[in-house]
Amino acid sequence: MSRILSIMHPDGGTSGVLQDGATAAGHEIEEWCPALAPEPPRPLGGYAALLVLGGDQNVCEQDRYPYLTGEIALLRSWLGTGRPVLGICLGAQLIAEATGGSVVRASEREVGWPDVELTDAGRADPVIGFGEPRFASLQWHTYAVEPPPGAQVLARSPVCVQAFRLGEAWGLQYHPEVTGEILEGWFADTHDGDGDPLTRERDEAAIRSGLAEHLPGWNAYGSELFRRFAVRLR
Repeated sequence: MSRILSIMHPDGGTSGVLQDGATAAGHEIEEWCPALAPEPPRPLGGYAALLVLGGDQNVCEQDRYPYLTGEIALLRSWLGTGRPVLGICLGAQLIAEATGGSVVRASEREVGWPDVELTDAGRADPVIGFGEPRFASLQWHTYAVEPPPGAQVLARSPVCVQAFRLGEAWGLQYHPEVTGEILEGWFADTHDGDGDPLTRERDEAAIRSGLAEHLPGWNAYGSELFRRFAVRLR
């Protein structure tokens, strides 16, 4: 069994259904929140892969959240080892920042269950290239990634790049990890620098409206996606 380090952010939720994918591949996730603890549970050399989750924070807020600067430095060092890394939402944006890409304000806010379409590279990708080439995805973001030089774009929405790959690093703008419990935590979080209470009410309604239709299949998708990522550790 290999260990995967999952980097969390305040109010960003946990690894969710990705825990199931790791277990199915014979591996274990250990979670760490740099904002609350200066060091991970064990030295970084003790981990075979890295998972970086989302959060309300933005890459442009490093003065406000200095732990993000530390995460970018960690990612630059980690990527030099060739060990796999998966970034989700803010995590994907941190990977882009660490590798010469950029993070920009999206042309419009994506919240709810918008469709994502795989590119040709995405359909051939060993991690996300399974299932339907076009699918509804859970999203809640205002910023987007411009991938680093040399990256493959794996998926898009009409608004922005939704997935990219650079070597053994994958970045996803959508949220495959979420469970109902994680979502309830997000809905209860009153801190969001992007929206006033009315905006958050609309955001919550946009997500809740699709839960019954989409969440069970979405959880199965997230578990399988991470299983495919985790088998690369063998």
